[in-house]
Amino acid sequence: MSFPEIRPRRLRQSTAVRNLVRETSLESRQLVLPMFVREGIAEAVPISSMPGVAQHSLDSLRRAAVDAAEAGVGGVMLFGVPAVRDAVGSGADDPDGILNIATAALVSEVGDALVVQTDLCLDEFTDHGHCGVLAEDGSVDNDATLERYMSMALAQARAGSHLLGLSGMMDGQVAAIRRGLDAEGFADTLLLGYAAKYASAFYGPFREAVDSQLQGDRRTYQLDPGNRREGLREALIDEAEGADIVMVKPAMGFLDVLREVRDAVHIPVWAYQVSGEYAMIEAASANGWIDRRAAVMESLLSIRRAGADAVLTYWATEAAGWLRD
Repeated sequence: MSFPEIRPRRLRQSTAVRNLVRETSLESRQLVLPMFVREGIAEAVPISSMPGVAQHSLDSLRRAAVDAAEAGVGGVMLFGVPAVRDAVGSGADDPDGILNIATAALVSEVGDALVVQTDLCLDEFTDHGHCGVLAEDGSVDNDATLERYMSMALAQARAGSHLLGLSGMMDGQVAAIRRGLDAEGFADTLLLGYAAKYASAFYGPFREAVDSQLQGDRRTYQLDPGNRREGLREALIDEAEGADIVMVKPAMGFLDVLREVRDAVHIPVWAYQVSGEYAMIEAASANGWIDRRAAVMESLLSIRRAGADAVLTYWATEAAGWLRD
């Protein structure tokens, strides 16, 4: 009998060898924890479609952020859930609005230990649930929305946010916000451009998390899931406009886009493991169909392998604990 001369299995023969030759690693510093803070509640409120995730009060938000910092998580991304909404999202740039108050609280609490980040979008604050200001015909007015984004950016920067997550998908948002911040002395505030953000079915649980008022969809400004090249184009535009980091969202359904963006741009690339991705693994594990911890870690590793320098994930603190242990 003849035997193979080339034996790739030699590199898999023991845990020590596998660890030594592993191509892609996952570290707690590469994880960012999305967090929801809701106005007017005294304690955390569980989100039914996202087991283990809650809308936080200010006190529970602080405790969860401290836990994340102690676990070694790299950052937190804050989303505000206001008590009152209106057509232009007035609560978004109100210094006393829930998101800006929470930002200042976390910067004071954990700002030296991790990167405090804030979502910059109007959808949580508008009574129609869209990411911008509506024109008379009901469409989203891109340029009027940019004016609101600039005001929101200044409010978040003044509250102490280290990084603004520009998730609204308006044309020119990175350039407009960069100019507005620089003019007011916030040249060091980081901008994360949600460049390749797709109109995905996997955002469903997030809508519960922020109590979304959306009627209809966001397909006129978020990307068509069938378009790979368009995602790359958006990332290149955001880089040219001055983004410090670009985002691909969702993560697991768009790993091909993530890889191409990583290969094309010269700045960090992040990916968002969105609420639907989280909910699917939680549901399958609750039914005993998959090994929860193994599935979580494999999913995160796959996003890193595709090219993400960091991953926004609702498992950030728990995964960081597993990595530490």
